[in-house]
Amino acid sequence: MKFDVAIVGSGLAGLSVALHLAETRKVAIISKRELLDGASNWAQGGIAAVLDSGDSHDQHIADTLVAGGGLCDADATRFIVENGRAAIEWLIEQGVPFTRDDSAELGFHLTREGGHSQRRIIHAADATGHAVQVTLEQKVRAHPNISLFEHHCAIDLITSDKLDAKSQHRNLQPKCHGLYVQDVRSGEVHTVAAEHTVMATGGAGKVYLYTTNPDTASGDGIAMAWRAGCRVANMEFIQFHPTCLYHPYAKSFLITEAIRGEGGLLKLPPEAGPAAGMRFMLAHDERAELAPRDVVARAIDFEIKKRGLDYVHLDISHKPAAWLIEHFPTIYARCLELGIDITKEPIPIVPAAHYTCGGVVTDLQGRTDLPGLYAVGETACTGLHGANRLASNSLLECVVIGRACAQDIESKERVGAPYLPDWDESRVTDADEEVVIAHNWDELRRFMWNYVGIVRTTKRLERAQHRIALLKEEIDEYYRNFRITSDLLELRNLVDVAGLIVNSALQRRESRGLHFSRDYPETLPKALPSILTPTRR
Repeated sequence: MKFDVAIVGSGLAGLSVALHLAETRKVAIISKRELLDGASNWAQGGIAAVLDSGDSHDQHIADTLVAGGGLCDADATRFIVENGRAAIEWLIEQGVPFTRDDSAELGFHLTREGGHSQRRIIHAADATGHAVQVTLEQKVRAHPNISLFEHHCAIDLITSDKLDAKSQHRNLQPKCHGLYVQDVRSGEVHTVAAEHTVMATGGAGKVYLYTTNPDTASGDGIAMAWRAGCRVANMEFIQFHPTCLYHPYAKSFLITEAIRGEGGLLKLPPEAGPAAGMRFMLAHDERAELAPRDVVARAIDFEIKKRGLDYVHLDISHKPAAWLIEHFPTIYARCLELGIDITKEPIPIVPAAHYTCGGVVTDLQGRTDLPGLYAVGETACTGLHGANRLASNSLLECVVIGRACAQDIESKERVGAPYLPDWDESRVTDADEEVVIAHNWDELRRFMWNYVGIVRTTKRLERAQHRIALLKEEIDEYYRNFRITSDLLELRNLVDVAGLIVNSALQRRESRGLHFSRDYPETLPKALPSILTPTRR
């Protein structure tokens, strides 16, 4: 199969690239499941942008830099913030049904979230990601130049140095020519040739036992780009969302940041004894519930461990019931299904792995170290998020960099793709015991949660590093000898990403933003990114 552009991933970043290119290019979108199964569809809060005259680019930039712990790239931050309004206007043009407010300058309601000094979050009630994704999905499905490959798993990139030794491309600078993908339903492997390949696979939350991410978030794009020779940066900065619903029947249900932005209070539950019902955030930070996510997540983690709790409470029941139901209908309905009425009682919550602030090193057009390969969205590290992502900046980055990536691809001269070899299964057999995959998957996620979580020590990280090395050896042997499955592909990618997280964390000998080390509690005077460079194979 030949395309001008192959996009791996169907979240906001990938769909933005596709729609911007579709008028002039033949585009393929490869999605592990269906188009709406990615993390973008789960995003509740909204998109941050300067949309009111009482706000300014400088204020948004300053808020981003403060949250980012001094590690944000200044040029990337300014570029993305200054292009924010154009990104929102494009989404409005596509028909995204943002919540309206006729008294606002732009005609849409703006909310505020932790770390923001102004109301600048445009949203569609409390299900912004879903509203955006449904709108763009309809556009993508209707476009004649876009081919959709749902239920297809990316296996690996095809680079010029992997082609046949007699190929004329062998001795040229390495270049990406496409990738291998597996049809999950039939098991068949297809060769996808493309002049430009875009990694938009999202983050790697599934490397942890508890996460707000969908099952698809296995770090595929980061792992594939790393194996193809691209640098990755800042992988130690995993954002743990402070407020994930704690309930045995609720899987990965996020309680949006906007609940705290609108006055929600964090309190100790009845299990805290005499301290039950007490607010605790003021003891940790003067900004209390409106402190950045890393501060709030560490505070909750501290209180849970100190008092032997399983969870804490987030209480917004002091607000009028009608107002809560109007502004947070999704959360109200889901909690009510589980027997929790947020208009009358607090919500039990725990922190959970939420966002990968690092990723594949790119410039502001999404270009990676490998010509022909781009990375956008959570897969990439533009430098915007630094040591801690400011709430609702991620969807903004998806749209702004998605558009810039498409413009860069359109500016390139068309050269066509070389002949690519078929996937070779001649030396493998069907797996004899697939329980090995399930066991290794569970082990990896548990020790990552215990050893590489919100608070870290060098000893814990070294234990994790040792276990990852053993797992990687076992999984690589399995990959070489047996036919691939989607579970094996995801496990292989998660182990690679786990190694990147641990190695980056060991390299950082300080505490900054989302990375807190008991062995190095101080912050160094100069902020430097953690950049890992792969060894060419």
